[in-house]
Amino acid sequence: MELIGLRYIFASIESDFFDIPTPMTYPVFIMGLLLYLFSVFCNLTIMLLIITQRTLHKPMFYILFSLPLNDLVGISSMLPRVLSDIVTQTHSVYYPTCVFQAFLCHLYGGGVLFVLAAMSIDRYFAICKPLQYPSIMTPFTLCVIISAAWGLDMAMILTLFALQSRVKRCKAYILNIYCDNPSLLRLSCGEDVTANNIYGLAMTAVMQIISVGIQLFSYINILVICIINRQSDTKSKAVNTCVAQLVTFLLFEITSTFVILSYRFQNIPPNTQKLLMGVSTFIFPPTLNPIIYGLRTKDIRVKALHFLRTKIFPS
Repeated sequence: MELIGLRYIFASIESDFFDIPTPMTYPVFIMGLLLYLFSVFCNLTIMLLIITQRTLHKPMFYILFSLPLNDLVGISSMLPRVLSDIVTQTHSVYYPTCVFQAFLCHLYGGGVLFVLAAMSIDRYFAICKPLQYPSIMTPFTLCVIISAAWGLDMAMILTLFALQSRVKRCKAYILNIYCDNPSLLRLSCGEDVTANNIYGLAMTAVMQIISVGIQLFSYINILVICIINRQSDTKSKAVNTCVAQLVTFLLFEITSTFVILSYRFQNIPPNTQKLLMGVSTFIFPPTLNPIIYGLRTKDIRVKALHFLRTKIFPS
């Protein structure tokens, strides 16, 4: 009987939910669905442009390809299930599906940091060592950088969930609108999860140190080059290629900070807290990033406008 009970708990668990008035259920669902479809369309468009347009077959854009791909993972891991819960009012999820969603959510968070670090390395070589750039950014180097970004992220998250899988669970309710590692750990049977918490904090710190360290090194050197080299074309190149990356990084860091702070202040209204915890990190960056790159990166902007004129809205 005890085994049957545990199987029942693990078969389906309940999650927290938005307290939305009944008349607003479908308008909120439609707004969320349109936002999701817009994000998917924009990110897929950038990926498609990088694949199909020869002028974008450069190291910078091959690395950039990972960003919309990661954004699709992030927004798709969270928003569709939240929208489904809003309409169905079930708020239950199959346990393995919950673990998979949590894995994708954490993979997305680490992916943003490592991909942006990889992009800053490319910009450092392109602007600070322009003559050596073709010999440095060879296909082999490019593969190493991209593989290192995704491989390090994957290794850290797999270790996190390997530790989480060893914890026995007796509860069936998570205090969040989506599944993540802290929510899954709270399902434990009162076990000591200190090792999990220490690793989670250490992993977050290592990700931040690696990403911020690489980006600081790259952009400080780029800034020095801009100051030393008074040629306007060099400065313009630096601004156009780096501003979008810096804005993307700051957007992710700001939304992540809101998430962390939302856990600390108990007087925040429940719906506002859930909005900060869920929507801010997994919706805003994936939706705004393709717009930022479309506006700040000339090659992508030109190709995107040409694609829209000829393929989507032909005259």
